[in-house]
Amino acid sequence: MVTLSLLQPGQNAALKEWKFLDETLIIRIGRSPDNDVILTEPLVSRHHLELRKTKSLPDLRSWQAINKGTNGTFVDGILVAQSAITDGCLLQLAKGGPVLKFQIEATIPVTKKVINPSSNHCRHSGNPPNNLFCIHCGEPILVQRVVRQYHVLRTIGQGGMGTTYLAWDKARSVSGTPQLLVLKEMNADMAKVVKAQELFEREARTLKTLHHSGIPKYYDFFLEAGKKYLAMELIHGQDLENMIHDKGAVSPEKAIAWMVQTCDVLNYIHNQKPPLIHRDIKPANLMLRTFDRQIIVLDFGAVKETGTYAGTRIGAEGYCAPEQERGQPLIQSDLYAIGPTLIFLLTGETPFKFFRQRGKSYRFNIDGLAMITPQLREVIDRVTEPLPGDRYANAAQLSKALSACL
Repeated sequence: MVTLSLLQPGQNAALKEWKFLDETLIIRIGRSPDNDVILTEPLVSRHHLELRKTKSLPDLRSWQAINKGTNGTFVDGILVAQSAITDGCLLQLAKGGPVLKFQIEATIPVTKKVINPSSNHCRHSGNPPNNLFCIHCGEPILVQRVVRQYHVLRTIGQGGMGTTYLAWDKARSVSGTPQLLVLKEMNADMAKVVKAQELFEREARTLKTLHHSGIPKYYDFFLEAGKKYLAMELIHGQDLENMIHDKGAVSPEKAIAWMVQTCDVLNYIHNQKPPLIHRDIKPANLMLRTFDRQIIVLDFGAVKETGTYAGTRIGAEGYCAPEQERGQPLIQSDLYAIGPTLIFLLTGETPFKFFRQRGKSYRFNIDGLAMITPQLREVIDRVTEPLPGDRYANAAQLSKALSACL
């Protein structure tokens, strides 16, 4: 279990604590209400810091702190972009900003076994240790709980808006093959926030209307015991952010091919009637599916129709276009995010490292990076122009320009 304690200035006494279970893989910290730990101090960025559990050795997990804030993050007083963290270390969000104490302790997971009435006759004996389903009766071996017809098998991830579970729906099983899916449950504290409810429901409505191989399929949306749930397709793969953190930067050929596939999905949603803007394109929301190596665009909770009123400012720092920061996103805002995503994929570094003042505006300065050809640099420069009208007009144009770089 991980405990984060907000310390009183200059003291070791805790003002507030947040606790996270062993299943937690990412803890997001910042000023925005979609973070797991929300700190409203002015020095804190909207999405300031991510803590990630990573496999460093077989059967051993460690935590890393990844700075995403404009004012920097300090680990035990040292300014870092990315750093391993250990039990008892202090995380300061910006110089003079709030301090969090990071503590980790081993816990013994307790899983409640729920026996389905249909499998009371089977003791599930003789199954390999990691089997989800019994080799004898085909039913789940361990079930945490049942929500309607969905048998929750384990936690996949935890975010500011909701918790995602690996679940099984017997009714969807085909030819004896168990149908696994993702069941997303809205967090209880977010259920009290009107905007959070709106975004959660919008994701369900949007997925229900979209049919593309690069978008998870919608299955169900319902309210149970006062909580909202979204059931959708389980994608077997790894998101690009985790992939780069685990394996390092990739070749230009791979990065370009992945972004061409992303453009295909963006072209599809931008041509809906009315056009849809994703608003949260970033490596963490792009998954490389294992079986066909296709890019799947995730997290449609921030999607917005064009032409609607300017609203909540949503988007990841470093990947967010200037007009989107002002709450006025356009389809070109989604295209802008392809630029910093390419920089991250090709360098393994946060795009913020290359964000500097050029003339009267701030731009990505990638001159001198050998892995980025002059032709690809021109594409990145154009797609990240400060003014939307100076970028590519649509995803098809960007895709063509990227393909020409191969």
